[in-house]
Amino acid sequence: MAIDGPAGAGKSTVAKAVAKRLGYRYMDTGAMYRALAWKAMRHGAAPDDESALGRILESTDVDLGADGTVMLDGADVSGAIRTPEVGQMASQVSGMKIVRQRMADLQRAMGRSGSVVAEGRDMGTVVFPEAEVKVYLDASPETRARRRFDELAAKDSTLTLEQTLADVMRRDRRDKERAVAPLRRADDAVFIDSTAMPVDAVVDRILQEVNSKSNENGRIA
Repeated sequence: MAIDGPAGAGKSTVAKAVAKRLGYRYMDTGAMYRALAWKAMRHGAAPDDESALGRILESTDVDLGADGTVMLDGADVSGAIRTPEVGQMASQVSGMKIVRQRMADLQRAMGRSGSVVAEGRDMGTVVFPEAEVKVYLDASPETRARRRFDELAAKDSTLTLEQTLADVMRRDRRDKERAVAPLRRADDAVFIDSTAMPVDAVVDRILQEVNSKSNENGRIA
């Protein structure tokens, strides 16, 4: 299953819940880009320095635990990568072809079992175009900014809602306008607007689609 959408749409929360209900593995692909971005920042690499990023990629190993743990080169960076700065860096480095190719290879390797709920920005369009269930999850920019602000405010008391909204809008533009694997809805993806929907309702809607596909195909891979 592939779930795509912009920052703050609720992909992670929904994907985790769907994976738990189905007994599938949850794949937070955004965390993989964040881990690389965090490492690149520590090495002082510019987000558009393809040569430096290539060298970093050669010595980078990213793994996602079943419990959501993000392991980078054997170290748990689950908390360190969840900052606005790392998020913006991740959005920038993810536009590099060399980065997306490497991450897509890792993601496809994780997805070979078939029993995976993968969420990101190009899961249904590039990484897993053969996914039997595709969802594009969105919400209004204001709603997404509020969600991000509520998530991050406890860690950064200087953060404002206005700043968060500006960050969300800036990241939306970058993700949709990048030349490599831009954020877009797959032609066969189910569109869900979560602006006024509680998480449980979104999960139920996705599971309805799973059941429908299961009746058609006899299985979900």
